[in-house]
Amino acid sequence: MGDGRTATLNVAPGSVISVRDEEWLVTAAEDSAQGTLVHVRGLSELVRDTQASFYSGLDEITVVDPRHARVVADTSPGYRLSKLHLETTLRKTPHPTTEARLTVSTRTLADPLRYQQLAAAKALDPESIRPRILLADAVGLGKTFEIGMILAELAARGRAERILIVTPRHVLEQFQQEMWAHFALPFVRLDSAGIQKVRQKLPASRNPFTYFKRAIISIDTLKSAQYRAHLEKMRFDAVVIDESHNLSNSQTLNNQLARLLAPRTDALILASATPHNGNQASFAELIRLLDPTAVSPEGEIDEAAASRLIIRRHRYSPEVAEEVGQDWAERPEPKNLLVEATDAENALAAEIAETWLYPSTGTAPSASGNRLFGWTLAKAFLSSPAALMETITERLKRLEAQTSEDVRRERDALTRLRELTEAALAEPGAKLTRLAEELKAIGVGPRSDRRAVVFAERVATLHHLADQLATQLKLPDKAVQVLHGGLSDVEQQRIVDEFKRGSADVRLLITGDMASEGVNLHAQCHHLFHYDIPWSLIRLEQRNGRIDRYGQQHPPQISTLLLTPDHDQFRGDLRVFTALIEKEHAAHRVLHDVASLMGKGTAAAEEKAIMEALAAQQPVEVDELVPDVEDLDDDGGWGEIEAMLASAGSTEETAYPAETVRRSPHVSLYGSEVEYLEQALQQAFEDPHSKLGWTNHQPDSAIAEFEVTAEISDLRRRLENLPQDYLSERRVFERIRLATSKEQGRQQLHRARAQETITWPEAHYLGPLHPVTDWAADRALAELSRNEVLALRARVEMPTFLMLGTVSNRRGHLLSRVWMAVNAYYAEPLSDLAEWLDRTGLNGRLRNPGSLDPTPLQDLLPDAVMKAQASLSQASAAARQDAQRRLEEWLGRARSWEQQANALTSRAELRSRRERIHQEKQLAEDLRPAQELVRPLLAVLPEGDA
Repeated sequence: MGDGRTATLNVAPGSVISVRDEEWLVTAAEDSAQGTLVHVRGLSELVRDTQASFYSGLDEITVVDPRHARVVADTSPGYRLSKLHLETTLRKTPHPTTEARLTVSTRTLADPLRYQQLAAAKALDPESIRPRILLADAVGLGKTFEIGMILAELAARGRAERILIVTPRHVLEQFQQEMWAHFALPFVRLDSAGIQKVRQKLPASRNPFTYFKRAIISIDTLKSAQYRAHLEKMRFDAVVIDESHNLSNSQTLNNQLARLLAPRTDALILASATPHNGNQASFAELIRLLDPTAVSPEGEIDEAAASRLIIRRHRYSPEVAEEVGQDWAERPEPKNLLVEATDAENALAAEIAETWLYPSTGTAPSASGNRLFGWTLAKAFLSSPAALMETITERLKRLEAQTSEDVRRERDALTRLRELTEAALAEPGAKLTRLAEELKAIGVGPRSDRRAVVFAERVATLHHLADQLATQLKLPDKAVQVLHGGLSDVEQQRIVDEFKRGSADVRLLITGDMASEGVNLHAQCHHLFHYDIPWSLIRLEQRNGRIDRYGQQHPPQISTLLLTPDHDQFRGDLRVFTALIEKEHAAHRVLHDVASLMGKGTAAAEEKAIMEALAAQQPVEVDELVPDVEDLDDDGGWGEIEAMLASAGSTEETAYPAETVRRSPHVSLYGSEVEYLEQALQQAFEDPHSKLGWTNHQPDSAIAEFEVTAEISDLRRRLENLPQDYLSERRVFERIRLATSKEQGRQQLHRARAQETITWPEAHYLGPLHPVTDWAADRALAELSRNEVLALRARVEMPTFLMLGTVSNRRGHLLSRVWMAVNAYYAEPLSDLAEWLDRTGLNGRLRNPGSLDPTPLQDLLPDAVMKAQASLSQASAAARQDAQRRLEEWLGRARSWEQQANALTSRAELRSRRERIHQEKQLAEDLRPAQELVRPLLAVLPEGDA
């Protein structure tokens, strides 16, 4: 080979090879500098079910020639073994990477929402050389489900062996649960508890990502030097980064981590409801992660290329609105609860206003000269006197060692303010009293199951509220939970999970803004209170999205407590916050994205703009600071980036309108998943009822179950990465219960979340990717040598071989698969395998009369294989040409990028981007067509032949 690599083997998934005197089944194969890297599962007795990898340049690998396969008669009842073998081959042979139609994701437990299927279809667009997408749907549309659909489809295409999901800490379990409950994709959760188990299980030098092939981890954990070193040695099939707007700043560790991962993964999925901060350079950095050729060397975004990488819709997009219906109740007008301050709070407000905000001397007593510090105090006061006390105390500590006159002046002012704060803390605050009244009015109490979530910015406020409200509402300790970033990741996940579970004791969740991203709080709650107002429309929308989202069955009521002190100037400026609430709601209904109103792009930038406007010591013009929806330009005032995002989400112009999302026909020899499982268990254990306690409760209920006996302890290895609390409480390692219909699967989920002590369902939905089915098929076919071809009788006119031909690239991904019926005269490509199975009767009930002589078929096999190989080369020519075309188009863009870069002055930043383009070109070369393989699957004699 021209690149110095050793010669490659002609193998693909399904090939049988001999290595080290043992027989192995190839599960994946890819080109490498040491020849072909083959991932295998053991077939012969000593290595059966063992997983291993071999390099053809280091080991002597012999590919078993399909012409030398041995034809053996199937003696099983009704040709059960042949049908299981064919069905398993159908399931385990990956769909081609060029398959644009959806396959397994439409048969999972996820709701069949076309707009979510559209996202999966766009990610799998065969015109893209690799799956790369930014899921930028607005808050509440279900980006986690879109991610699950994409990963399920990648699994069906043999491109999801190694997956890394990166999320915020508090949603690790939520993500893990959604992937398992709806898509049957098991992930190990590497939170602090999971990492501790890893350390106990693996030596310190072992890379955990080579041991745990599918992992969910927080970005904070992943940023550590130890994990970065592990990642540098990895190559993933898919990487998912949630809340990816945190990656756009090229100077942050988050961005460095993303730049490390991007070239080390085939598929990259970024998710964010707020994907830009208004800065084109930052947005270009996100696009560059997905495809570096979509951003010119000078930083200009190629809008046509970028639009193929982005999908963005909102609550009222036509394809969304027509589907969500009653499953997303309309949000009513928000309630602004104006609260008159107490005398003690008025005294505090007057002191802050006259000393720090609008001093008569013109200068506030801040030794640092920070003109915004007065509004820092005001913001803390508007949260709670407890938060103000914390701010004062921290400031006084920093001033302790200083002795200048300015410091003395500030210390004296802070001391006076602290005394007034102590007086305010000595009595119930006006907002707290009003909040307690409102909570009682909606039914929150010791004998009610009504729930509410209360947001506040300061941790001191959270604890102050928890202590006071538990007393005023007469709630037991467990009924009030406080959630903030200072808790461990395990504790954060526990609190979120309890609030979502109907049977839990929690009634009131008091949380900071760390819960404003990613957390689903709508399952048992439709009341949300802003105890203080974040000085940001973006943050307001993020908070509201916790209960205002798809799946909300009750109108989500948003209420805001607004303290109104009697100091005229202070009170006048606070009208800004009333306007924020009103304008957020208007933008939510009309623009569907509040970031467009202020045009700042981030919550921090909005907050700074508001604070600077307030600190200007002149009347704040609210409409200039936050314009009305009606005053924006025709494009919504979104600017170029938002216009690009809007275009990416437009179903009128995209090549993937919802109505054109196509599904691949489901070809199967069995009527249902449970029928296939039951037949596999019968083949493996003869009498699974007596040996495993197998019980299929149909037609009484759509539940099937069996015991995990010592004889099938190997099943545990396929499930051991799921949470220990789920495995132990549901006794999964003792008895497995399966929901065999979607209706029953959804009932199980609903029951767990509404009534039970754990939100993981007792009976897990038996979907198309379920590891139990995969395990049962392997056990059923364990005694069948993969270099044997089963012979049976069916409705054919002459002896016929059913064969499978595949074309794969250097990475081992299938580009094309062709089913063929081969006889002594010709090889017939089967464009409709289901029709052929129906015509031959193989998908119906068969009778095995026995006494089949395979000798004539054995003699015909070598010539039949050669006919199939010739037919495959002809049938797959178009697929090869198409793969080459798409690859050359992308390489053309890469060469154009390099030519532009060569004309520019070399900079360190440009050099690193040039290296990234070089890496991408090397990866792209691996996508060229490389191997063709023919596998004989069945030998079929006409019915009645001797």
